[in-house]
Amino acid sequence: MLSTLFAGAGTGPDPEIDAALETAGAVDEGLLHGFARIDDDRTAALAGLAGAFAGSPLREAVAEAVDKVAAGSVADDHLFALAAARIALFGSVHDALLARADAALGRPRADWRGEPGPAAAATHLLGGARSWLRELAITGWRGVDHDLVAAAGQVIEAAFGDPELRRLAVLLDGLAAELRAGSPIATMDPVPVRRWADLWSRALLLAHDGGRAQRAAQAETVTGRLFVLGVDVHEHPTAVQVQVHGVLEAAGAPTRLVRASVSAAKVDTIVGPAIWRLLAGHPMLLTALAERRALDLTDMPLLAGGDLIWRDAQAKPGDPADPFTTARVHLGAALAPATPPLERHPARIAEPVFVDDLSTVALDTTRLPACGPLIPEIVSAANACIGLLRWDDGAWTVQPLGVQVTVKKKQTGVHTADWALGPADAKLAKSAGEAVEVLRERAGRLLRK
Repeated sequence: MLSTLFAGAGTGPDPEIDAALETAGAVDEGLLHGFARIDDDRTAALAGLAGAFAGSPLREAVAEAVDKVAAGSVADDHLFALAAARIALFGSVHDALLARADAALGRPRADWRGEPGPAAAATHLLGGARSWLRELAITGWRGVDHDLVAAAGQVIEAAFGDPELRRLAVLLDGLAAELRAGSPIATMDPVPVRRWADLWSRALLLAHDGGRAQRAAQAETVTGRLFVLGVDVHEHPTAVQVQVHGVLEAAGAPTRLVRASVSAAKVDTIVGPAIWRLLAGHPMLLTALAERRALDLTDMPLLAGGDLIWRDAQAKPGDPADPFTTARVHLGAALAPATPPLERHPARIAEPVFVDDLSTVALDTTRLPACGPLIPEIVSAANACIGLLRWDDGAWTVQPLGVQVTVKKKQTGVHTADWALGPADAKLAKSAGEAVEVLRERAGRLLRK
């Protein structure tokens, strides 16, 4: 049961997880101060990192990288080995935590069967990305200034133009934006050491060969019914992504947990309910979310990691399907997807759960999106919840996606995507669309000139 997981989380620190994270911290400290300046303490920490991989396939690569970096020789291959070691450590923590969650939930999970695609062809762009990441590692976050950040601009722009490198381009652009906002980092306190090390490590692996990401051609196609559990909204000043968590019923396959994501670019003035207007190109999905309906899918691509490659033309809203009924009936036995190798990180854990005793879990309302009606006050009055089980900073929490509350002696559901077709309040709906319409009209005038 979920309550046993939360009870276990409160018994004290986990020595094995703490040890793995502390070992990975050797790379984080090197990135903070720069690998060009390795003192005795950081050399000892890197030696401990090499010792942790003494019995693994990474043994020789990590040991050589540590020796070379300690001697003042920093090459791409050495940094790649350190990044791979760091990612492997966080992956082991992810696996341990997910295994505990699955045991507590009684959740079956598929084995990983994905295959990498061919390496990206644009080797000059990958080389440029590695060069910038190497300069960051040599200089260290404390030495980053606007000139070093700006040096990535040309590579990022060119990578955006290559569909095979779009994933790397977005990651580099995000890292550069955060470094730019914090520069000069020598005066920044505190420095988000672990977060930037996460981004740097992931980017370096993607820059090694383009990430060898699984392509749509390698996905299976599924036809069946998608029952929505809830919607997680990821919003940033320049982009928004809506990630739908659901249960897929397809002929000849077990009931499975899946995700479907749609995204859009935005400006920072578009906030709140207005962001749904940016996703108007997905009317079938938005209708199903707002009206709480199942979706009938036809030949929809599904990756091995459980992600549907959403094609709105291959879906249509079906019968009404209450998310809480779906959770009670299907969630307990649904097969969870395997985690893709590069996604194995504790921060990536987001497991759909149903909780009917909210006193047994810690609810995290800090992630509630402003584009829907679900607010902390409603969550505090709830008697049941559908949410995402997460692990953050040593503790388990549940991020609500929808709750049930009692109104006039009747159970009423409130969900993050209830306003997918606009708020019920006419005035709020009008104001939500004004910013988007104004920007579209201005863009149209510019294009006509």
